[in-house]
Amino acid sequence: MPTFTSATPLFEVMRDPAAHAILAEEVPELAANPLLHSLYHYPLGLILATEERLRGNPGLQAELLDRVARVGGTRALRNSGSQKPEPPKPDYEPGLVQRAGARSQHPGQVPRWSAFEAVLEGPSHGNPFTDVELTAVFAGPGQELKVPGFYDGDGTYRIRLLVPAEGEWSFITSSNARSLDGITGFFTAAPAESKGPVRVADTFHFAYEDGTPYVPIGTTCYVWTHQGKALEEATLETLKAAPFNKMRMCVFPKSYLFNENEPELYPYEGSLEEGFDHFRPNPAYWKHLETRIDQLDALGIEADLILFHAYDRWGFSTMSPAADDLYLKYAVARLASRRNVWWALANEYDLLFEKTTEDWERFAGIVTGNDPSGHLLSIHNCREFYDHSRPWITHCSIQRQDVYKTAEMTTEWRTAYGKPVVIDECAYEGNIDQGWGNITGEEMTRRFWEGAIRGGYVGHGETYMDPDDVLWWAKGGTLKGTSPGRIGFLRRILEESPGGRLEPLAGSWDAPSAGIEGEYEIFYFGFNQPTYRRFVKSPEKAYEVDVIDTWNMTVETLPGTHSGRFRVELPGRQFIALRLRAL
Repeated sequence: MPTFTSATPLFEVMRDPAAHAILAEEVPELAANPLLHSLYHYPLGLILATEERLRGNPGLQAELLDRVARVGGTRALRNSGSQKPEPPKPDYEPGLVQRAGARSQHPGQVPRWSAFEAVLEGPSHGNPFTDVELTAVFAGPGQELKVPGFYDGDGTYRIRLLVPAEGEWSFITSSNARSLDGITGFFTAAPAESKGPVRVADTFHFAYEDGTPYVPIGTTCYVWTHQGKALEEATLETLKAAPFNKMRMCVFPKSYLFNENEPELYPYEGSLEEGFDHFRPNPAYWKHLETRIDQLDALGIEADLILFHAYDRWGFSTMSPAADDLYLKYAVARLASRRNVWWALANEYDLLFEKTTEDWERFAGIVTGNDPSGHLLSIHNCREFYDHSRPWITHCSIQRQDVYKTAEMTTEWRTAYGKPVVIDECAYEGNIDQGWGNITGEEMTRRFWEGAIRGGYVGHGETYMDPDDVLWWAKGGTLKGTSPGRIGFLRRILEESPGGRLEPLAGSWDAPSAGIEGEYEIFYFGFNQPTYRRFVKSPEKAYEVDVIDTWNMTVETLPGTHSGRFRVELPGRQFIALRLRAL
């Protein structure tokens, strides 16, 4: 059995449940430190020697090292003894209660690809979140869908469906609560008023349900919905003028550097002082989240919802398996009717030390089994990739594994997994002390272009220091960087391309290229600075040539046409692309 020593990285110690428990008990301020994750690569001995409580006390340091060494490698699950609610009983309501007697209401008509909602007034005794099971079977043109319902507090139950097809629909409920069982309804799905949810298209790309190409130009604002009205509305105002059409965001609040404020609402009933009841969701919290998701939809932005993350001081990352399962079922029942939702099982799944591969596979089954709309589903890494070949994973959500190589790896990842590659974390434009948060706007823009030309999709984030700790990557607010405008310019280039996207070409050995061979080709020179470029093309075709300055956001069409062997003069500076368009 492996043991821990003073030279063992803190990461390895903290992911061992028994060792973690010792440090959490003896040095609680270390386990709860919002900077904990930035300390992981330091050796345990150095961490203990520099921890305030242990400084100048080598005896206690040695005692802790000895205790940790003796439990090293046990890997026992800390969750194993957690509470579990009683399963729903068939006699939740007595037999004298009229079957299907609950009052209900629903619209008679909704557009296709919008949310239908049936509202039922039912019982509220006990704990309806766990005591009541509610589903409905929807029957429509050529299909039948089973849809979970959920409790929304104050005796109100809701059943929601993202309506997939025009035509006549009916539904009937099923529940262990007699008053909610057997309720029926009918409605008409009118022509769509949106393009529908985003799906995978042509193996490596995306499109809306109606076939319109979708090019994800993403950004990250992990906990922007936890910042209060003023800052959240400022974020929405910024997004109106920004180029982004996808937002990575957490369902749970976050505890980390620059993320030390308390949210105004919590996902469960309870308090910070007395703890939270993980079997009683807080409906106000969820209604607020729904509102923000809908506001993103109105701006044409997909909400890439992160369901789990490790940056936590409230206990939401270490709930029991039963609580985890209830949470997922509740989240999906509430939110799957939103057209613009994507599911991300985790941000940095491998930092959630308690959860095993079996847990993640179970979670994926819960999400897919309770989402009749089949929204996109991914899982995101810190150090080690999850197996993106798993059938439930629709696209690769990637954080770079190498400090320098990021978008350059797109080709390799496409080959390995045969799925769309979305590099959600290529590092962030900013100036904080962490290497993941201090690249330049030029480098962020270069990584976007490099990924796009290689057939992938790179995500943005921004981490500029702020006196109030309002960093875009965490809290939103306003953008300070130089890359967003250039990313918008790239988005325009991509959307102007044939089919609204780029497919990589074999190209040259020294510069990636994409497009349609012999018809429409873009070459990207990145941090190289050629003063000219020679081409050999068919003499039977004539090309117009555009020199694209990706930083200054200009497109210069050179005079005349070119064919056969020709030379193109270039400005001899970095971040230049060249586009050939066959006439």
